[in-house]
Amino acid sequence: MEQIVTKSLTGYPLVTAFVAVGLILWVSGIISKKLTFGRVHASAIAIVIGLILAYIGGVATGGKKGISDITLFSGFAIMGGAVFRDFAIVSTAFGVRLEELKKAGLAGVVALVVSMVVAIMVGAAASYAFGYTDPVSMATIGGGAATFIVGPVTGAALGASSEVIALSIAAGVVKSIAVMILTPFVAKQAGLTNPSAAAVYGGLMGTTSGVAAGLAATDPKLVPYGALTATFYTGFGCLVCPSVGYLVLNAMFG
Repeated sequence: MEQIVTKSLTGYPLVTAFVAVGLILWVSGIISKKLTFGRVHASAIAIVIGLILAYIGGVATGGKKGISDITLFSGFAIMGGAVFRDFAIVSTAFGVRLEELKKAGLAGVVALVVSMVVAIMVGAAASYAFGYTDPVSMATIGGGAATFIVGPVTGAALGASSEVIALSIAAGVVKSIAVMILTPFVAKQAGLTNPSAAAVYGGLMGTTSGVAAGLAATDPKLVPYGALTATFYTGFGCLVCPSVGYLVLNAMFG
């Protein structure tokens, strides 16, 4: 029986990866409900668990792909690769209509644009401060400061190194986790009590996963409104960061 189970798990690595993610989310949900009483969303806990497992896998195997270097979990290399990333981007873009964005009002649009500009500026400044002074690296890490999807998309478009792309993803993941965890604690002070405020908040924060999880822990009824503008934020960033953002940075530092 043990051999049959082992052969099945290693023979279908992508299916195994999905099963593992499902188990992690299930455990994260229990931890969120029992230990934090829903104040820290399960998504944030799941991401932290994933990062810990990736580190353990890398240390245990001495490899460069985290837990996917372990044969049993090799499917994570596909699941976490560019194919599924691009699929998520396309699915997100097709799931939203321009007419729906208008419902967020002018405030949501302004929040979207201002937040994107600020994110790219902050990310580019951090990149420059740590020695990555070429426009490609600055634009890529600036995109990562927007979301962990915009960063690698920008890096792939501009030909950034894998090291820089990894840093951009790390920046986006940190932002996402921070938004997930902090949103319930600042919701009252930020006035997150109605759909309009949630839509503006989604445009300001930008990270779809972080906003959705944070609002879910605050008030599940607000999630669609915050996720709406946050979704546009990702698509908007994938358009402007490798183009306008890079051109501006290239004119300043090229």
